Amino acid sequence: NRSGEHLLTLINNVLDLSKIEAGRTTLNEQNFDLYRLLDDLEDMFQLRADDKHLQLLFERTTDIPQYVRTDEVKLRQILINLLNNALKFTKQGGISLRIGKNSEESKLIFEIEDTGDGIAPDELDSLFEAFVQTKTGQQAQEGTGLGLPISRQFVQLMGGEMMVSSQVGKGTIFKFAIQVSIVAAGDVKTKQATRRVIALAPNQPRYRILIVDDKWNNRQLLLRLLNPFGFELKEASNGQEALDIWKTWQPHLIWMDMRMPVMDGYETTQKIKATTQGQATAVIALTASVLEEERAVVLSAGCDDFMRKPFREEDIFDAMNKHLGVRYIYEDNQTSTTPTEAEQAELTPASLATLSSDLLANLRQATLELDLQSLLTFIKQIQNPTLANALAELANQFQYDQLLGLIEQAETVEA
Repeated sequence: NRSGEHLLTLINNVLDLSKIEAGRTTLNEQNFDLYRLLDDLEDMFQLRADDKHLQLLFERTTDIPQYVRTDEVKLRQILINLLNNALKFTKQGGISLRIGKNSEESKLIFEIEDTGDGIAPDELDSLFEAFVQTKTGQQAQEGTGLGLPISRQFVQLMGGEMMVSSQVGKGTIFKFAIQVSIVAAGDVKTKQATRRVIALAPNQPRYRILIVDDKWNNRQLLLRLLNPFGFELKEASNGQEALDIWKTWQPHLIWMDMRMPVMDGYETTQKIKATTQGQATAVIALTASVLEEERAVVLSAGCDDFMRKPFREEDIFDAMNKHLGVRYIYEDNQTSTTPTEAEQAELTPASLATLSSDLLANLRQATLELDLQSLLTFIKQIQNPTLANALAELANQFQYDQLLGLIEQAETVEA
């Protein structure tokens, strides 16, 4: 994942530059927690600083607002580019990021200072030219020479200017200011703490879900994630296949890759959504693009939502709840049971001994064969939902040894 993220960063740097040169880069402003952004960056770079035995300091004045509105993605990229450079070219001493506020102009002022190799005076003029690297940068044999030009263009887009001062052998200071608006805490969306889904809540329809992607691995990832929960699943490797399956099978939801051979996700979605039946089908786009502008393109094609790869497990489940109303039982809050049942539930050999001998034998065989799908199918036959949920949780966590031990002890109790 880290290697993929690194490669994606290099590719997107080139894409960002081409968009800047074409005049197509736009601001995507949103409300966010500035303190959290800074804390995340400090955590991200602290390990690298420790590895190089460097001091890393993040300092902010007391008048810095916590909740602001500007382009968070671009601000993050600017700071990452500058901190990366500072760490790359500093062998001893440290790096500091200082944030202040110009109250008269509602601007935030950022300074990144390092005690690194410094930049020669004759190289300062060409520092912000694309694909140009300083002699020190060339010796490091890292990067593309795009980080600083992109950062400067982003700063200008955000209503500021970037300045640099440096002394060879002593270090470098990058300074920039950006325009921000201060917002209230209630205007910032915060992510809820993630809870692990262990089963579907009872009394729901059997949802039909179509997974469309030209990459086998990508389809398998979603299939293996969703299969244990009892969804009806089908897959397609291109848009034409997806269209044919949709016509005959009528899935409730389609996970749609946007770039595919034969027929891409944009055309497929447009054809589905052009029909009355298609309006009832939720289509969620899956794309590897990290460009925020891609969201508008995807939604204009008729998709109901937009999700980036690599996606997180909880995002998949949240999207299905949002668009289909799927309800879940969570690891820390089993919603399908009443408090009384939850208190009394115990996963013991005695509780399993209440099951029929045939069902126990089937559970044991599926466990021995490490057959998760069969195991979950047999677990669904258990009438006690609390016991079934507890067993399903062990199965989904691949705790086969523990399961087998419980089943064998239950058979002894029964005997």
